[in-house]
Amino acid sequence: MDIDILIDEPRWNDVDLEALVKTALVATFDHLGIAADAVEVSVLACNNERIAALNDTYRDKASATNVLSWPAEDLAAATAGARPAPPQPDPDGSLPLGDIAIAYETCAHEAEALGKPMTEHVTHLMVHGTLHLLGYDHIRDPDATLMQAIEAEILGKLGYDDPYND
Repeated sequence: MDIDILIDEPRWNDVDLEALVKTALVATFDHLGIAADAVEVSVLACNNERIAALNDTYRDKASATNVLSWPAEDLAAATAGARPAPPQPDPDGSLPLGDIAIAYETCAHEAEALGKPMTEHVTHLMVHGTLHLLGYDHIRDPDATLMQAIEAEILGKLGYDDPYND
């Protein structure tokens, strides 16, 4: 697995982000039966100002958010509530999935508001972002139900509570 992490916000250095990202990705791929050895993912660990600019540019929402994802390929299922098609490796065997950006202040604020350790919340958001790279979304209710159930299953295997049933 090739994970490229760019730390754009120095406060991320106080979090073992590399370990959290790897744990979240491996757990997600294992759960979905995806061989992780050829997977390529880039992560931008930024602040609210940077993610707000990205959110404005790519989603026309001029506000900070916790995590954004840019899939390398559109894998979304056409039928609501259906699982997306699994990603297929490139001819060279690599499996580029895309990019994830995560904002420090929003994550820290949400973790505090939820009464959860920052590490647990960041792990959840990395699972969430990875599922977006794999074609899952939460725009339609059936899709949200499926995505949240998968997140809860993955996080449960990591020893975390269901983030949607607190």
